[in-house]
Amino acid sequence: MRTNSPKGSSNRSLSIEGEIEIAVGSAGNPPSNVLEAVNPLKALKRFVGNLEAEEAAKLIATASDFALIVDANGVIKELSSSSPNLPAEGFASWVGQPWIDTVTNESRSKVIEMLDNASSAGGPRWRQVNHTLPLADDLPVRYSAIEIGRRGNIIALGRDLRPMAELQQRLIEAQQSTEREYARLRNAETRYRALFQLASEPILIADASTLKVIEANPAATDVLDKAAKKVIGRTLTDLFHPSSHNDLHQQMSDARAAGQVGGLKLRLPSGAECMVSVSLFRQGIASHLLVRLTPLSAAGRHSSATTARSSAMDVVQNMPDGFVVTSQDYRVVAVNSAFVELTQLAIEEQVKGQSLDRWIGRTTSEFGLLTANLREHGALRNFATVMRGDLGSQEDVELSAVSVASGHQPCHGFIVRTIGRRTASARSVNHEFPRSVNQLTSLVGSVPLKELVRETTDLIERLCIEAALELADDNRVSAAEMLGVSRQSLYMKLRRYGIGDRGSDDAQSMS
Repeated sequence: MRTNSPKGSSNRSLSIEGEIEIAVGSAGNPPSNVLEAVNPLKALKRFVGNLEAEEAAKLIATASDFALIVDANGVIKELSSSSPNLPAEGFASWVGQPWIDTVTNESRSKVIEMLDNASSAGGPRWRQVNHTLPLADDLPVRYSAIEIGRRGNIIALGRDLRPMAELQQRLIEAQQSTEREYARLRNAETRYRALFQLASEPILIADASTLKVIEANPAATDVLDKAAKKVIGRTLTDLFHPSSHNDLHQQMSDARAAGQVGGLKLRLPSGAECMVSVSLFRQGIASHLLVRLTPLSAAGRHSSATTARSSAMDVVQNMPDGFVVTSQDYRVVAVNSAFVELTQLAIEEQVKGQSLDRWIGRTTSEFGLLTANLREHGALRNFATVMRGDLGSQEDVELSAVSVASGHQPCHGFIVRTIGRRTASARSVNHEFPRSVNQLTSLVGSVPLKELVRETTDLIERLCIEAALELADDNRVSAAEMLGVSRQSLYMKLRRYGIGDRGSDDAQSMS
């Protein structure tokens, strides 16, 4: 359907003008079944009269976003669109194509249904189909098909659903954004509730204007010696001794004016004294007071505990053995000076946050064995391994470790003790090789596998040589024949293992 009529054609707006005239103008009266199906107004004929083809075309173009003239074979003959970018969007290519070929596979059955039911007496039915476009996404259009004239031609009136789809998409995005915001607020509230309930410091939250308590954590109810339901809803003055009311009112006034007031000694109804600190904060348009209570006896105990904890940390920091605390994934949280020295780094900050296997263990598998035993038993004692410094040093050490799963932050603690001198001293005293399998297996964990294999080979070789000498009655020549080695090779091994004396060896070699 064309919206602009060419000059010299006074009554032509459609290329199939005859069909419009038959349906609307030429017959004198519009078909009653079509008119009543579209608008069942009985007096429409009297007000509208006989429409010309051009007037009918304007009416159709105005009432729809898309209008298709489809012949009896389902081929699009003409189209009209309210879009100013008709050629650019590829709509013009539909002319001459079967209507069913311009839609997606899911919409083909709907097009067939509209073509079959275009002449039904029940009136047109609106169906949504999706057109395929070469340069854009699928185009959703809601169509209603009506048969016109007596040649089987059909006019399909369509409404562009893209604006509605955009509104739906914006609605979905707004709903998702709202849900994300609700989830963020719920998570924040959950974290706040958890911290508020688990805080060891007694805290009250009160309305700044009425001084009524809004919330109280368990620590505060313990100090006040009242159940939470007897604290929430009461004014702050009801929770303190009458002799402290004036001081309390003055402190609240100072907090509203200055925003924060330091500790003030007040009395509770039980007669116990506590330090009260107040901070003002706003939540929306309302102001609230955060009231912190510190019983004086608890403050003294807290001070003593802090002093004791500080002394313990000083001892750990200055102890000669390395000490390190790690998180559950074995990343360093705290260290002492001795451990920093073993790592060959300068300051603690260079060690913190690093994985412990950077320095502990000959191999990654050995560190995995250490952690597996720690997980299984919860504690580890005298685990022999090595400490690798960042500058290439390697020192034999023993580890004692413990896993602390309870508490606010689960962690692992390690004590690293160097045994290099002790091992060297032990080796200098005893130069003998291991004499049994038990002695060899006892070295697992302190000696690499490569050295164990070499020592095992030496042990077997020495035992075989001693057995051959015993069978040959200390005759080197016969022993060499038994072992299948040359005499020179046997003498070298005798000297290597210190078997027999060298003078006898030389005498044997000269004979």
